[in-house]
Amino acid sequence: MVYLTRRERFNAAHKLWVEDWSEEKNVAFFGKCSNRNWHGHNYELFVTVKGEPDPVTGFVMDVKQLSKLIQSEITDKVDHSNLNLDVGFIPKGMQPTTENLAILFWKQLEPHIEGCQLHCIKLCETENIYVEYYGG
Repeated sequence: MVYLTRRERFNAAHKLWVEDWSEEKNVAFFGKCSNRNWHGHNYELFVTVKGEPDPVTGFVMDVKQLSKLIQSEITDKVDHSNLNLDVGFIPKGMQPTTENLAILFWKQLEPHIEGCQLHCIKLCETENIYVEYYGG
């Protein structure tokens, strides 16, 4: 089994906020992420597929095609957006956390992967925080 990973980058704003909580509780729980005027991140998205290399091409998947797929299904939709308001595949009211985004990105990509399997979505929010999702 060979694992192939493609990295893409995007920038987006979001706010983490629970409407039923007071401002004090939101700030205490979410910190800077609860900024009423939003805040942004420079995200890094790693998409890993797995499979056996094709005997003719030697590829698990054409990485250029994988890049185009990630762009069309995810980064073109989230780059320079407000994740709370602008992205159609993020349900209204869902917290746009790194955890939830990784799951949603999987759902966006998985139906389009052909000839191999989606193995992992790794989403880095900062240099110190990232999430890995393996489907499920």
